[in-house]
Amino acid sequence: MKYDFTSIIDRYGKDAIAVDNLGTGGTAPGVPKEGFDVIPMWVADMNFPTVPTVQDAITERVKHPAFGYFSPRKEYFDSIIQWQEKRNGVTGLKEEYIGYENGVLGGVISALTAFAAPGDSVLVHSPTYIGFTGSITNNGFNIVHSSLKQDGQGIWRMDYEDMDAKLKAHKIHVAVFCSPHNPCGRVWERWELEKAMEVYKANDCVVISDEIWSDIILEGYRHIPTQSISEDARNRTVAMYAPSKTFNLAGLIGSYHIIYNQYLRDRVCAKAEKCHYNSMNVLSMYALIGAYKPEGYEWVDELVQVITGNVDFACRYIAEHFEGVQVSRPQGTYMLFLDCTDWCAENEKTLDQLLKAGWDVGVAWQDGRPFHGSCAIRMNLALPLARVKEAFDRLDTYVFS
Repeated sequence: MKYDFTSIIDRYGKDAIAVDNLGTGGTAPGVPKEGFDVIPMWVADMNFPTVPTVQDAITERVKHPAFGYFSPRKEYFDSIIQWQEKRNGVTGLKEEYIGYENGVLGGVISALTAFAAPGDSVLVHSPTYIGFTGSITNNGFNIVHSSLKQDGQGIWRMDYEDMDAKLKAHKIHVAVFCSPHNPCGRVWERWELEKAMEVYKANDCVVISDEIWSDIILEGYRHIPTQSISEDARNRTVAMYAPSKTFNLAGLIGSYHIIYNQYLRDRVCAKAEKCHYNSMNVLSMYALIGAYKPEGYEWVDELVQVITGNVDFACRYIAEHFEGVQVSRPQGTYMLFLDCTDWCAENEKTLDQLLKAGWDVGVAWQDGRPFHGSCAIRMNLALPLARVKEAFDRLDTYVFS
């Protein structure tokens, strides 16, 4: 490969919550026992160096000594338009349809508050991204969950009758959608998106579609933008994108919306602009420009190969070694969502005990209950394969045996 996805980078003391300050509170329960280093598999960022053109673009800009007020460069918008066309087949995207968002969750809340009032209900699929739960409820909205169901092959599917019934029963007119789905890793097929959008249309529902994971699609699958499904979908959907998951840029903050319908666009922009929170950082602009250069396209293609290999290894290893643990192979993202219900029952262990056993030997995985998995664990596989193998070896030797 042209780019480095095998070196183990030292993130200690470099402002990474994945490894720094473990055990001091929050969602990271504790440090490992003596003799075990931390393998960070909980927070959803990557343990790979970003594409070099990101650092090049930022470094070149930092050489200039002034960092005053600015307007986004035309190159910023052109980079997004070209990226969406080449990666997702989007045509007809114009600069006026694109707007900066100070993080995808910030954009979700701007859109949500533009079309609903505190106390209103919002439809969200479960299992549910923990960021949705926190931001939506903290802003006074009531989440109504429509549970995804696993079919005979273990693939997560939407329950369209349940969606329709809950939209009607709770008089819901705004839904937060996730494509690809986090934490299940589903890459929705066109027919699935078509049926979902028919349900939303029938209930006069604005759709806020979080597509931050749309670049990390495993081999054999393809992301289909929600807005591309139909003219109606194009006009009722607020889509959120970012280079942050793709290029490991979460700490720089910088996302963008695509909104074709002028009424939706005006309302979302008004919510963000009135409080003046939604101001772009000049370095995040250059990070996106650097990421979306030709080298970035190559880098992502190689990343997808690496993630696909890691997922294949992990799912095979679980099937062969961890009896009682089920996992639906993700089609996108770099996260696994393990169902440990049977294992815990058979071994008379609680999920808390299982989680701690992993953390004790340095496998820093994540409690899946806040994602609405009753006995689930979420695992980040965006590490060099050698580290993934070491983690699963530890789990086999010390935890699941």
